[in-house]
Amino acid sequence: MSAPRVGSTLPDLMADSASRLSLFEKIWRQHCIAQDSDESSAVVAIDRVFLHERTGSVALKSLAARGTPVLDPKRVFCTMDHIVDTLPGRGDETMMPGGKQFIVETRAAARAAGIRLFDIQDPEQGIVHVVSAELGIALPGATVVCPDSHTCTQGALGALAWGIGSTDAEEALATGALRMRKPKSMRVWFDGHPAVGVTAKDLSLALIARHGSAGGNGCVVEYSGAAIDAMDIESRLTLCNLTTEFSAVTGLIAPDEKTLAHLAGRRFAPSGEQWPAAVQSWHGLRSDPGAAFDLELRVDAAAIAPMVTWGTNPAHAVAVTGRVPSLEQSGTSREAYERALSYMDLQPGVALSSLKIDAAFIGSCTNSRLSDLRRAASVLKGRHVAPGVRAICVPGSTNVKKLAEQEGLDEVFRQAGFEWREAGCSMCFYAGGESFGYRQRVVSSTNRNFESRQGPETRTHLASPETVAASAVRGYISDPRELQG
Repeated sequence: MSAPRVGSTLPDLMADSASRLSLFEKIWRQHCIAQDSDESSAVVAIDRVFLHERTGSVALKSLAARGTPVLDPKRVFCTMDHIVDTLPGRGDETMMPGGKQFIVETRAAARAAGIRLFDIQDPEQGIVHVVSAELGIALPGATVVCPDSHTCTQGALGALAWGIGSTDAEEALATGALRMRKPKSMRVWFDGHPAVGVTAKDLSLALIARHGSAGGNGCVVEYSGAAIDAMDIESRLTLCNLTTEFSAVTGLIAPDEKTLAHLAGRRFAPSGEQWPAAVQSWHGLRSDPGAAFDLELRVDAAAIAPMVTWGTNPAHAVAVTGRVPSLEQSGTSREAYERALSYMDLQPGVALSSLKIDAAFIGSCTNSRLSDLRRAASVLKGRHVAPGVRAICVPGSTNVKKLAEQEGLDEVFRQAGFEWREAGCSMCFYAGGESFGYRQRVVSSTNRNFESRQGPETRTHLASPETVAASAVRGYISDPRELQG
């Protein structure tokens, strides 16, 4: 991490138009320090490392025990997000058994290492993948790693970002580099434009449902097409966030003018005289015409409806107006299909719209940004959550919470019967702390619906924030378009 690479120029790559390189290949070559003779793996320079309290203290404490310093503390960041409580008035105490120790030890280790910590009361605290884009920590052409599988979110800004384990985190912190096997490349085209009420979450669930949860296995997926070009940055973040549910290494979207507008003035983005130079280099970060990919897929965005999952895998998804598929329609094995139906207490052919819910959750690194909350609030305004439904909204960062409150969105949620929380991962996952109830049916804007993901045998249906809001109001899984006029 000795020399900044973010915003550096790529003259050797840009000059050779005959090379026809993909965006991934350009970033890979720029960061390749050394590689095997067959180019199957390489030592890759890492520009920025982000940690959180659930795994950060493990890596930092291990380095300290070895007497190894963090090579470049200015490029390392840490936030409190995974196991902190999101209840108003929170402190170091957490409902997760032993959770306070993670918080206290991460704080001490981060301060000792001299890295930037977004602590519980910090105005810049929030979910790692929300904060990273919010503060300009992830940048076009940069390599970004974090001990969290949803690090792929940052690919929406043109960064090569992927999740790692604690051991790799130690290596990246100590050396500024990682050895990794070179992924395959895939391009997914989203042609056309989504209908009104159809979101990036729906596009992603449709893609995974059609091609399976292993459809992107081992690939860096570049998203392209008219639907992507039209997306705002926060929608692109949602799309890239779910790339890990496609079993891909990461997702990528080429930076454009929307990306530059988003990054301008962000705290950790280039500024002053560095900004024009960075912009100049970022303009070259796109796949060359005719660039080769190992795989290419095309999806008609205009044919997609709001989606909701019926089973225990993000690939178990159908249109919100649809029914639980038959085994033949499910695209899964008999064993997995029958297990999913049993866990979710469903039968083939059941209409999703007939399922009553016990709870609704809006939050997570997938759908907790300001635009997500605005869209959900537009459904909730003037309405109230159905009797017997517990509804919770958790903003993705303290800044998102502040901006939402300035717009009065918090009052919309409260008046509709939602709990309004502090920023954090909250009940996106159950780690022994706060959860939804035993076998409760929850419609959730999160990213995973695995068994017991949100509580002991809790039955989770993934959907967009709008679908969650509409379902909370009606008390059963509902098409948000019916409440959007």
